[in-house]
Amino acid sequence: MVGMENAVRMTGRLEPRGAWQADRCTIAKALDVIPTRSAFLILREAFYGTTRFDDFVARVDISEPVTAARLREFVDNGLLEREDYREPGQRTRQRYRLTEKGAQLFPALVALMQWGDRWLDDRGGPVELRHRECGERVAVELRCGAGHAVIPDEVDLAPHRAR
Repeated sequence: MVGMENAVRMTGRLEPRGAWQADRCTIAKALDVIPTRSAFLILREAFYGTTRFDDFVARVDISEPVTAARLREFVDNGLLEREDYREPGQRTRQRYRLTEKGAQLFPALVALMQWGDRWLDDRGGPVELRHRECGERVAVELRCGAGHAVIPDEVDLAPHRAR
């Protein structure tokens, strides 16, 4: 266990804490869009290429009503879109595809995967992400606007600047 003297924390200029409003917290808002374990796992499957309802049910191992509710929420929130398809001799069905908004969640899911691989599985997890061009492993890393790699101890918490 890490002692408090070794705790990682951001420095900041938001004192007193009442100088900003937590009701605008975008982490909380993101968790309103992806609120459950099943939601994260459905997103995982969408990134892995799953598109069909029955495949989401089987791969995530959740009930059809829960899968339907999560997929509907993702469509309503603009993370997935429905697309009609028809296999020869079959009726028209719908498949799900990530939108640009949904695809932008990829680094967040990779960060969770990377953390889980390091801290929750001695073997490093069941799959690896590799760069198609060179074959090297893919990792999430914080970088500032100038391109410098940044660790949490080097991050200042500051009020949002209007654009």
